[in-house]
Amino acid sequence: MKNFEFQNCTKIIFGKDSEEKAGTEIIKYSSKILLHYGGGSIKKYGLYDRVKSCLKKEDIGIVELGGVLPNPRLKLVKKGIELCRQEKIDFILAVGGGSVIDSAKAIAIGVPYKGNVWDFFEEKTKIKESIPIAVILTIPAAGSEVSGASVITNEDGLYKKGVEANIMRPKFSILNPELTFTLGNNQTAIGVADILAHIMERYFTQEKNVDLTDRLCEATFKTLLRNTPVILKENNNYAARAEVMWAGSVAHNDLLDTGRVTDWASHMIEHELSAIYDIAHGEGLAIIFPAWMKYVYKNNIERFAQFGQRIWGVDFHPYDLEGMALEGIKRFEDFLKRIGLKTRLSEISISDDRFKEMAKKCTENGPVGSFVKLGKEDVLNIYNLAK
Repeated sequence: MKNFEFQNCTKIIFGKDSEEKAGTEIIKYSSKILLHYGGGSIKKYGLYDRVKSCLKKEDIGIVELGGVLPNPRLKLVKKGIELCRQEKIDFILAVGGGSVIDSAKAIAIGVPYKGNVWDFFEEKTKIKESIPIAVILTIPAAGSEVSGASVITNEDGLYKKGVEANIMRPKFSILNPELTFTLGNNQTAIGVADILAHIMERYFTQEKNVDLTDRLCEATFKTLLRNTPVILKENNNYAARAEVMWAGSVAHNDLLDTGRVTDWASHMIEHELSAIYDIAHGEGLAIIFPAWMKYVYKNNIERFAQFGQRIWGVDFHPYDLEGMALEGIKRFEDFLKRIGLKTRLSEISISDDRFKEMAKKCTENGPVGSFVKLGKEDVLNIYNLAK
């Protein structure tokens, strides 16, 4: 186990009707905020009105910026930065899923910065300041409600890049599983794929003697395996929705990172897909992760065999660890199919005509991943495995 420092300063407010506490929490920080959200769903289902009502009870001034799209765009981030400066906004409330939260974080670091906010994403400068943000989560998936990361798409060149700093972690995040009752099965399944990927980016490590965090990863993973089929059949099952929502936060609050080296190659490879084709991140991960597994498993067959045995119940065969590993990968892919996801690029009408371009962009700053360092040809091979 490696040395580590762990700190997550985000306060979690979890449970039924918890969004009603937004006003009393925000007033501790600010009396005028940017209310940031996506499309019309929060208005359609009444959340928008409830949030505004609780803010007005505390006499909190509200400036609005909606319109966040999946794979949030730099153009809207820049609009939000200018709006906050003009209106002297010093706090942002993000109401939505990962795209809204990531957009809010990017705005928050851009407000005090005199240069182009994209500088942070291109690693031209480091984040030193941020105005605070808070979250009302509506889609369990990205885990951005507890993380210090933001991923934004730059329409100029179709680059999708991430940046990370503890200062971007939300001051508080409100998690009410009832707010996820309105999600369709496809949205739910895509979110689950994203959460599973967050667990696996941590689980597949070359670090030894990390059994505690292995077991935490496995428990979180198996919680999703148990509860996802339930909510796909019973959309309003609060108990199952609560398990999935909390699993999404635990998967990405950095607890599962402790003492180990994480990978993130699959995320980097997928970012090129969603930047160019504008697919949902979880949708792309459901395709890329099995392909990555098939490409790298021989670099630590024991860990992949453990994945098969502990999570998928593959029988232990000490003389056939490779068979155990491959069976675990197969069962993972089968699960993704059972919950309604595609596991091949051809199934979502993506051909190989831009594979070389994506592999080049993915590795333009050097190899990706830590489980195995992957260069341009490796990434190209993984895209081909995912065809």
